[in-house]
This record gives sequence, C-alpha cells and structure tokens, in this order.
Amino acid sequence: MPLHKTGERKLQILQALAGMLENPKGEKVTTAALAARLSVSEAALYRHFASKAQMYEGLIEFIETTVFTLVNKIAQNEGIGRRQVLSIARMLLEFAEQNPGMTRVLIGDALVHEDERLQQRMNQFVDRVELAMRQSWKLAAIQGGPPDSEAADRAAMMVAFVLGRWHRFAKSGFQLTPMEGAALQLAMLAE
Repeated sequence: MPLHKTGERKLQILQALAGMLENPKGEKVTTAALAARLSVSEAALYRHFASKAQMYEGLIEFIETTVFTLVNKIAQNEGIGRRQVLSIARMLLEFAEQNPGMTRVLIGDALVHEDERLQQRMNQFVDRVELAMRQSWKLAAIQGGPPDSEAADRAAMMVAFVLGRWHRFAKSGFQLTPMEGAALQLAMLAE
C-alpha cells in the first residue's frame, strides 16, 4: 500500500474516532465499534496504530499542533498583552465548539479508561496553555496593565474559566456552546 494511502487511512481512523467521541452519552469507544464504523476489521486498525492509546495520541497531537500554532500566531500578531489573553481564550473556546469530540479529549472524559500517560499529556497541554497566558499577562503588566505579580493567578483564572466552559459543553451533551455568553465574561476576567 503506498505511503499516502496509509496516511489517508490513519486520518480516516482519527476522524472516525473523533466523530464517535461526539456522542453526547459519552459511551466508551471500543476498537470493535470503531472498526465497524469504518467497515474494516480490528486488525486493519492495528495495521495503522499499535494500540487504541496511539489513536488517542494522534488526536492529542492534532489538538496540540492546532492550538499552539494558533497561540503562536496570536502572540506574533497581537502586540497588546491583554488582547493576547482574550484572543487565546476565545480561540480555545471556539476550537472546542468546532470539535466537540476533541472536547472530550481536552477535559479527559475520553481518556478515563485509557493509558494514564494520555491524561498526563493533556495535563501538560493545559500547563502549556497557562504558561502562554501567563506570558501574555506579563506583557500586559509591562504595558501598564495589572501588576506582574498577578500574572500567574490571572492566567490560572482564565484557564479555569476555559476548562469550565469545556466541561459545561461536554456535560450538556454539546448543547451549551462554549462561546455562548462568553464575550462579556471574558472581558470581566481580563479587567
């Protein structure tokens, strides 16, 4: 099988997995159900991924690459620290809204019965997001915003808000969207 076909099949598997995670009931995803959804055998899945954990790692890599590419663009294109924080928070909420299945990975729901290292990796992801926000708050302090001594607490508060919005979205069966009413709340948090 040509390399590009293998890459396409891997992408199909990851897209199907993400699609299954959009089920509002949050049922455990099995390789048998995933294989059935793709009309392939479980062995076919394992030709592309050594384990289900590797499939989740593929989703996590997509999340990390997408989010941190956007965080870097925001930092490069927005010179005002407070606006960076707001833009990062909005981007995180919009990402979840556009990718409901990924939201279950972001909050760890989909990883509960999986390898512990997957949840650790998502915890590191959240730590990196918080660090990016902390750097933006430090820039805001230099620009006459809240004092630098508040940067870590403000970043933690903003990340907690985003995490709360993600949880609310997933727990509502993807009915209460992350961006619904968020603009005013974000503005209040960024004062």
